[in-house]
Amino acid sequence: MIEVEIDKGSGFCFGVVNAIKSAERELNDSESLYCLGDIVHNSLEVERLEERGLQTIEHEEFSSLKNKKVLLRAHGEPPSTYLAAKENNITIIDATCPVVLRLQQRIHRCYEEIKDKESQLVIYGKKGHAEVNGLVGQTNGTAIVIEKAEDLDQLDFNHDIFLFSQTTKPLDGFLKIVAEIERRKAPQTVFKSYDTICRQVVNRVPNVKEFAANHDWVYFVAGKKSSNGKVLFEECRKGNPNTVFISDPEEITEPLPQGIRRVGVCGATSTPKWLMEKVANRIKELNP
Repeated sequence: MIEVEIDKGSGFCFGVVNAIKSAERELNDSESLYCLGDIVHNSLEVERLEERGLQTIEHEEFSSLKNKKVLLRAHGEPPSTYLAAKENNITIIDATCPVVLRLQQRIHRCYEEIKDKESQLVIYGKKGHAEVNGLVGQTNGTAIVIEKAEDLDQLDFNHDIFLFSQTTKPLDGFLKIVAEIERRKAPQTVFKSYDTICRQVVNRVPNVKEFAANHDWVYFVAGKKSSNGKVLFEECRKGNPNTVFISDPEEITEPLPQGIRRVGVCGATSTPKWLMEKVANRIKELNP
């Protein structure tokens, strides 16, 4: 008899829950609601909300929109988005995650304090990621984005450095960046690092690794666009090499190998619970 367990610690983080509830609340009262970018990096959840009337648009379309209602997702937006909304009489439903919003404010304050100096404001994050674009926007586009230690060659180590992090980056990666800057900076310079990683996200790393280790086989469920999903999937595989990445229950087409008894289902901060439940049901169907 195969036992299937869904990880209780997996699923939407607070920021995503808040954004989706905001969308559903508006859709109950409105015939038309736009969302700037995918509300969550999970295509099936996006499709569910689009069936209710949510229309996903990108920045190009947003710039020509007028007199409409637009939801800003949890990732946050740069000041230019709010300015464009004001100019085009767009009503903003702001679902920016509170953790991201506080980080935007901290980065903006730091930028205002150092903008007239030769200091460098650095963000450890993924280039082009929606959250990072919003953070860079707080610095009038001057922040330097670092994805890995090799990118540090962009910095001038003879000038002061102020380091922040995208909220969903891994803590160990951030600490490596901190250590490398400490090693390379000139003695007379100031270096300040701010651990701005969301603990609700980072604490999932050890939890999901432990969850995976306690099962014979694991299905990790996430959207292909999810940065957090890629990180957590790798941690899952460290805990259990028998971990398979899927985005849709229909991707499971074969029964499990002989000898598998305990199966785990877990996911990213952008993975809805209902999707993990469908995956669990699919496993049971194929392994009666």
